[in-house]
Amino acid sequence: MPTTPATAANSSSNGAAEAIMLELVDENGTTIGTAEKLAAHQAPGQLHRAFSVFLFDEQGRLLLQRRALGKYHSPGVWSNTCCGHPYPGEAPFAAAARRTYEELGISPSLLAEAGTVRYNHPDPASGLVEQEFNHLFVGLVQAQLRPDPEEIGETAFVTADELAKRHDEAPFSAWFMTVLDAARPAIRELTGPSAGW
Repeated sequence: MPTTPATAANSSSNGAAEAIMLELVDENGTTIGTAEKLAAHQAPGQLHRAFSVFLFDEQGRLLLQRRALGKYHSPGVWSNTCCGHPYPGEAPFAAAARRTYEELGISPSLLAEAGTVRYNHPDPASGLVEQEFNHLFVGLVQAQLRPDPEEIGETAFVTADELAKRHDEAPFSAWFMTVLDAARPAIRELTGPSAGW
């Protein structure tokens, strides 16, 4: 993965784990400071920059991931293809491409901006709060997946109908429907009307 000033500033040269910092923003998405990742998610939550990626195959099926059981936040639940937080100073598009590669071992063959959405979703299980200004991205995946088992427990490609059924039967992340609904116009433009999104 290419090194950018933001990723270099957030990498440890001696292999020691360093605090992951997030970009705090105001209601307009303007950067106003930084906070440590876990602290930003402690109730009532601090509004911070995030991203969500929705990748589709050539049949218009959405790539879902089930979060690894070892994740500190929302372990074992299904969610969109990839989500995360840009490092301070890192462009959301660059962060989305970086995390998609880190988590799934792929680079999207297409990745396009799909707007933003602001939400506040508490997670009853952990007590953590997602107060996020979320940048949305949609794209295509044509490469073989190589998921990182520390991040992802399982993946699945689903049609719109299959997603509706799975969503009724399995636990999903608290933010999933909010980001999916916000991204739907761009998803429909990408996949076409016959895909049913």
